[in-house]
Amino acid sequence: MNAADLKIKNLVEYKNQTYTITEIFQGRDHNYFVKIENAIHSIAVPAEAIKPIQITEEWLEKFGFLRTYASEERIRYERPETFIKYDFDLSSKKILEGLKIYGNSIRCRYIHEFQNIFSCLFGKEPTAANYSLLKTHS
Repeated sequence: MNAADLKIKNLVEYKNQTYTITEIFQGRDHNYFVKIENAIHSIAVPAEAIKPIQITEEWLEKFGFLRTYASEERIRYERPETFIKYDFDLSSKKILEGLKIYGNSIRCRYIHEFQNIFSCLFGKEPTAANYSLLKTHS
């Protein structure tokens, strides 16, 4: 992944496990590295070695979204803030898929993108239910 797209507390995948980014730094060779942690491991790896986590219905539910609408064309999830929605477009074109904030569509396919947008808008991290699997130890 591109280190410029990442920030501390982003959730990412490394070797099929979910990790939280705790540090981003540049090595001697000017390549970027990230320190990532989960309940089992705490390691530093090249930023290119981590993968984004695709937004799924399960992840939306962990971040407080509830399914509010379903049809043959679309599934909609909404947070308690009535102005934040996420649509899954079930058509092959995927034109309507993505995050909607105040009715504006924002291309957002990955968890770290949602975290960054939420953090910029509200000045805090989105809280996740079932955070025990996501928490890091300090």
